[in-house]
Amino acid sequence: MKLWKKNLILGITTVAIAAAPLAIWGGHEFGGADGEASDVVAEIDSSYEPWAESLWEPPSGEIESLLFCVQAAIGAGVVGFAIGRLTSKKNGNR
Repeated sequence: MKLWKKNLILGITTVAIAAAPLAIWGGHEFGGADGEASDVVAEIDSSYEPWAESLWEPPSGEIESLLFCVQAAIGAGVVGFAIGRLTSKKNGNR
């Protein structure tokens, strides 16, 4: 099988795996762990006050998601670059 066919099958499979939960259990709001953790802490001890505050609060949830995605993309790029450098053949490609 040619490489482009393998890559196409892999890409379609990846999209299907990512889309299947959204199609099956769609219509729900997806929240982060931070909100869940604060709810649990409030249940355990209602008098608890956080000892730190955010330095900057994004103006909307979309911007917060965008910043998170940019952070994840930069991290994935750094990790991918490091793995590529470490696993490259040592025939003068460096």
